[in-house]
Amino acid sequence: MINEGTELLRVDLDGSVATIVLDRPDVLNALSVELLDDLVAAIAEVDALPDVRVIVLRGAGRTFSAGADLSTLSRLLADDASARDAADAGHRAAMAIESAQAVTLAAIHGRCVGGAVVLALACDLRIASDRARFSIPEIDLGIPLAWGGIPRMLREVGPGLTRDLVLTGREFGAQEARTAGIVSQVVANDDLDAAVDELAGAVASKAPLPVRATLDAVAACAGVGTPAGWSDADTLLSAVRDPRSRAIAQQALADLTGDD
Repeated sequence: MINEGTELLRVDLDGSVATIVLDRPDVLNALSVELLDDLVAAIAEVDALPDVRVIVLRGAGRTFSAGADLSTLSRLLADDASARDAADAGHRAAMAIESAQAVTLAAIHGRCVGGAVVLALACDLRIASDRARFSIPEIDLGIPLAWGGIPRMLREVGPGLTRDLVLTGREFGAQEARTAGIVSQVVANDDLDAAVDELAGAVASKAPLPVRATLDAVAACAGVGTPAGWSDADTLLSAVRDPRSRAIAQQALADLTGDD
């Protein structure tokens, strides 16, 4: 029997489609280490079910996800063993999404920020509301985009736009995301649920073997995943131990929490 989720996630099953909902609407589904670890476990659980063909990832409430939780940034700045675990949590979640045998589909509405963009890019398919807004503000927080974000951005949008979006941290809308290749479809906000159901149902109805063969071929040709020897977690930790980057990160955390 499938677990119905945790206090941070909700898991819904509807025939061959499993939906995993980031369920922290009071903090815009911010990605804590605990939520990311729950996501890894939930994907493994639903992907093991023989009838599940599609896994939909979405956010509860008014947004997909506001990105990494403040507690995650605080843990990165800590000088203890929890920092390494926090630095690698998003990478573990993104790899779990990419490793799923079921087709993964990100349904994006509201804000999709930083690490949430990386999780969406790890999905096979991405569909967005026309009101969705994206940004990658990590550098303004004194840290690099981690979790395998750079390789995934390069795969989908190319080097020029990757540099633009990551270095500036500027906000961009759903139509620009579609033009760039970050999402494949943009639909009216009120039509998002119906569009996700239609796309998930269409993919789930197809024969599993050619679907999996197609995804494997795309992955092989596109170089899906993080290159061998690449350690985002170590790069992230190096940044927060650099005096200037650490000062920026500490100030950003203080600004976000209202501390002096």
